[in-house]
Amino acid sequence: MSDNASPQNVSPARRVGVLLMNLGTPDATDYWSMRRYLKEFLSDRRVIEEPRLKWWLVLNLIILTVRPSRRGRDYHKIWNRERDESPLKTVTREQAERLAAALADERIVVNWAMRYGNPAVAPRLKWLQAQGCDRILLVPLYPQYAAATTATACDQAFRTLMDMRWQPAVRVVPPYFDEPAYIDAVAASMREVLAKLEFEPDAIMMSFHGMPEKYAEEGDPYPGQCRQTAQRVRERLGWPEARWHMTYQSQFGSDPWLQPYTIDTVERLAKSGVKGLAIVAPGFSADCLETLEELDMENRQAFLTNGGERFAYIPCLNAGPLGMSVIESIVRRELSGWI
Repeated sequence: MSDNASPQNVSPARRVGVLLMNLGTPDATDYWSMRRYLKEFLSDRRVIEEPRLKWWLVLNLIILTVRPSRRGRDYHKIWNRERDESPLKTVTREQAERLAAALADERIVVNWAMRYGNPAVAPRLKWLQAQGCDRILLVPLYPQYAAATTATACDQAFRTLMDMRWQPAVRVVPPYFDEPAYIDAVAASMREVLAKLEFEPDAIMMSFHGMPEKYAEEGDPYPGQCRQTAQRVRERLGWPEARWHMTYQSQFGSDPWLQPYTIDTVERLAKSGVKGLAIVAPGFSADCLETLEELDMENRQAFLTNGGERFAYIPCLNAGPLGMSVIESIVRRELSGWI
């Protein structure tokens, strides 16, 4: 599972490949690295569903001029300086390594990739085939399905398959927003973190990444799956609705996004007299910019400057025992009949 894995001559061995896929990461925090990453990300028609000419002008003349520096500063705050990479890259690699160790089967080859940035999906798929994998399980690490996450990751894999003379058989892990293993893991993680806090939160917030409202109106199932996740976790924990808030974060652009917005709700709660707040983001399988910088820094500051006194961010499942139990159970189930 080297970061520099590349295609080789195809082995005669018949193996099964497992490819973990997450959203993406810039290679560095400087302007040009951020610009390359943002251009790839924001040029995806699954992500931005605007008329192409209009969006090309906005993207290239405005956004890619000012946004790379700003986002670079945000990434710099959370950057893994020891490995010189983003936390998302660190965690996703560790998830793949731990999954391979847990499966411990020479017939199974595990690797990982990013939809945007590096390591890219195409070379990783070709590398798996070169290891003799004639069947590949794609694992988009998004509990809730969205066209801008799960679908675009699969699109990238399918584009690679279109260029292969010898295509492997492919399966895709379905969204696992209501999987008992996932709900149990999120609830258990929350219990563990909350039990260690020096305060009892007056309010608990479950924050999901947002999307433009029009995407949901056009049939994206994402908001409904987020609501089911939130409801099931709350029921599993046995908490009253009055203490519970579900919100959406990371809105971008001028179009209305799914509401209520996380940052607005954080400020409102603080101003209304809520003194202790805990936030969890179960739509993310690994901590990243949107959790470590946006939630744990930006929203923490918003809460404390508007009258709040105690704030806690509950980490993602990441590559810990609870998170890996979810990934392993889903992968083992989806490999049924192949292994």
